[in-house]
Amino acid sequence: MTKKSTQRYGADMIVDSLANHDVKYVFGIPGAKIDRVFERLEHPVNPNAPQLIVARHEQNAAFMAAAIGRITGKPGVVLTTSGPGASNLATGLVTATAEGDPVLAISGQVQRGDLQRLTHQSMRNAPVFEPITKYSVEVQDPENTSETIANAYRAAASGKQGASFVSVPQDVTDSPVTTAPIKRLAAPKLGPASLSEMTNLARAIKEAELPVLLVGMRASSADVTRAIRDLLAVSELPVVETFQGAGIISHEQIDNFFGRVGLFRNQPGDELLQQSDLIITIGYDPIEYEPRNWNAAADARIVNIDSLPSEIDTHFQPETELIGDIAQTLDLLIPLMRGYHVTPGAKHFLDHEQERIQQRDEPPAIAPDATLAHPLSIIRELQERVSDDMTVTVDVGTHYIWMARHFRSFEPRHLLFSNGMQTLGVALPWGIAASLLRPEHKVVSVSGDGGFLFSGQELETAVRLHSNLVHIIWNDGHYDMVKFQEEMKYGQSAGVNFGPVDFVKYAESFGAKGLRVDHPADLGRVLDEAFATDGPVVVDIPVDYSDSEELGKSILEDQLY
Repeated sequence: MTKKSTQRYGADMIVDSLANHDVKYVFGIPGAKIDRVFERLEHPVNPNAPQLIVARHEQNAAFMAAAIGRITGKPGVVLTTSGPGASNLATGLVTATAEGDPVLAISGQVQRGDLQRLTHQSMRNAPVFEPITKYSVEVQDPENTSETIANAYRAAASGKQGASFVSVPQDVTDSPVTTAPIKRLAAPKLGPASLSEMTNLARAIKEAELPVLLVGMRASSADVTRAIRDLLAVSELPVVETFQGAGIISHEQIDNFFGRVGLFRNQPGDELLQQSDLIITIGYDPIEYEPRNWNAAADARIVNIDSLPSEIDTHFQPETELIGDIAQTLDLLIPLMRGYHVTPGAKHFLDHEQERIQQRDEPPAIAPDATLAHPLSIIRELQERVSDDMTVTVDVGTHYIWMARHFRSFEPRHLLFSNGMQTLGVALPWGIAASLLRPEHKVVSVSGDGGFLFSGQELETAVRLHSNLVHIIWNDGHYDMVKFQEEMKYGQSAGVNFGPVDFVKYAESFGAKGLRVDHPADLGRVLDEAFATDGPVVVDIPVDYSDSEELGKSILEDQLY
């Protein structure tokens, strides 16, 4: 029997560093410049090595890593080879950085001696990614590999979370090393904002006619969600969620909830923000919904509670910023707000808004000759089958506007949207990642027929992993989100049509189950079959988008996306 070598290489340093940071999964596609790392993941020497998940495209692997980051708050990891293996990461990493999803990306590079030569797959990796990540470096000394991984991981996880990129030349991964890998170090702990500022905020809330909480992406962590719910348990404050703040408000506090905002300025939440004389933003990031949309007149009175200073612009000028650990800050506010009720005038307005929210969710009756399902009918049938523990990932398109406005979610980080870059193709890769983290619960991913084929090849990955996944396709034969906006602007559309795809046969060709809703009345029955199926399912739902223009009704010209 051959004795195993105890020699450690740069590749071992990478794997050991990831293990020390408790990384559970690495998503990627191999290649010659990084293959020793893949070898150490597929045939681990370290018993705590992460599980390798081979994807079908590097961009989708980056989406999967980003979903790990968004759901857990800890960086997901993606690993690729050099050249196009690295450049294919760009869309995934810019999306992660824009939307606050922590990701650590590691790519191979040509040998150090070839960096200045025009050689096969040679590219200036670190400069390419510098503008779209929080941290972008190339390792030059094999003994420094673990230091670089540790700093990249910390950069991705700290402040406004986002992507870090590490380029590793092939001869670095292949070099013998002797340095021990960096242990995982505890992240610095923030304290709360000052108690005197909390007292001032409580006084301002009680003196206001209509104070409103606007909760965003950095308010969706478990501890901040708990603090917000504790605050609402002792006070009558109304709340508006951003799309990425979905699920912060619980079932028990639904009367405090006045919808989500994040795209066109025509929602009940927009009207509430317009009427408010004191808006308290909590964990809000301007990329979720630009301040010029909800504060068009630039005259709102704003107090900002966050873990980092805000980005100031003409339409976002907080009179006070309470910077520190958000949950601890809110914990100081809770006893000061005990027993708070809104004013009688505000109560009348809020009751009216609640009625509007309830009425708008009701789907129209199904006509006997209908062949297309109305968006509200699809949402109602999904709502009846999706439990609070299930994760729903939503691609970009007209369907995402309907879902963001009407689909209710009562647990944070269980309803996921791309509302920063608005990136097509995220839903299925996100759903696969969610099924790894939450295998005991069904995962639902939702896309249009256009967006689905941006990442549809990952259906094979879902089948290979036996993902507990139902993918819903809202099928209309167009890039409808572009189509209806073009029609509103120009009276006609351009560049939005494509040919049909048999998604049932497509699903079956990958080994998944394919289902189609041939009549709107069959929607519930087909979804029941899908949710009862073991393994990945694709459901093709021909959708009626005749009400699409209503989504953008009464919007300003510069709010068309």
